[in-house]
Amino acid sequence: MRYDDLDGMRFAVFGTGPRLIVAVHGITASLMAWNAVAAHLPPEWSLVAMDLRGRGHSADLPGPYGLARHAEDVLRVAEHVGADPGAVLTGHSMGAYVAVLAGARRAFERVVLVDGGLPFPPLPPGADVDAEIEATLGPAIARLDMTFAAPEEYVAFFQAHPAFAGRWTPAAEEYVRYDLTGPDGALRSRVAGTAVREDGRWMRLRSAEIGTALGAIEAPVTLLRAPRGLLDQEVGMLPDALAAHWTGRVPGLRDELVPGCNHYTIMFDPRCAALVADHLSGVRPGRTP
Repeated sequence: MRYDDLDGMRFAVFGTGPRLIVAVHGITASLMAWNAVAAHLPPEWSLVAMDLRGRGHSADLPGPYGLARHAEDVLRVAEHVGADPGAVLTGHSMGAYVAVLAGARRAFERVVLVDGGLPFPPLPPGADVDAEIEATLGPAIARLDMTFAAPEEYVAFFQAHPAFAGRWTPAAEEYVRYDLTGPDGALRSRVAGTAVREDGRWMRLRSAEIGTALGAIEAPVTLLRAPRGLLDQEVGMLPDALAAHWTGRVPGLRDELVPGCNHYTIMFDPRCAALVADHLSGVRPGRTP
C-alpha cells in the first residue's frame, strides 16, 4: 500500500495491478475500511480508496460536505489515478450512496454497493433527523466527542462494540488505530462531527436525488447486503422489503445477501471481505473478469 495526496485529500493505493477499483468508505470511517477487502483481490487489481473530507487525513479539508460534494471528490480522484471506463466503483454504507451519485455521472464497468446505496423511505413529518442519525449510528457517533488515554483504550472501545464483539480481526485493529489523532492522554477520532451530521442529513433528506441517480447508472449494479445491522441486530440496515422495492424499480440492480455478517464485519471478516473482493474483481457468477 502507498499513500498519495490530491489537493489535501489523502488516498491510498492497495496493490500494484493495472486494473482499478475506486472505493468509498462510510460516514464515520476512513480509507482503511478497505484494507481487508483489498488483501483478497487478485494480483492484477489495485484498489484506490480516499479519506473523504472531514475524515482520516483529509479531516482538515473544509466543507460544505454532503454526498454530492463527496461524489465530486471521488470523481476527481478517479480521474487523477487514470480510472477509465473499465474501472470498478464501490462504496460501503454511506460510501455506497456516494458511489451511486458518482456512478450516475461517468462510465464504470460495474458498480458494487456494500450494505448501502438504497434510498430510505422519507422521514415522517416533524421527525428529528439529527436524533435519528444519533440513534442509528450509536457508538460510532458517540466516540466523536470522546478522548482516550492510549491507543489500546480506543481499540478496547471498538472491541466492545456490538458489531465487533467476538469478531475482532487484525484488519479491524489497523482500521481503528489509523483513526486516532491528538496528544498522548487525549487521543480522539480524526472524524469531524460536523461532517457526519451534515452528511447524515443530506442522505436522509434527499433520498429522491439518490433514487434518481441509482436509476441513471448505466453499468451493472450489484448490491451486497449484510443480514445483520450496525449494532448486530437481527434486521440489517437494508431490509428485504427495501431491497425488493428497489430491485423492482431498477432493472440493472442485482441484490445478494452475504450470510454470516453484519454491517461492519462484511468489510472485516475474512470470509465476507473475500466475497466482496470477488464481486469487485468480477470472479463471482454473473460477472465478467
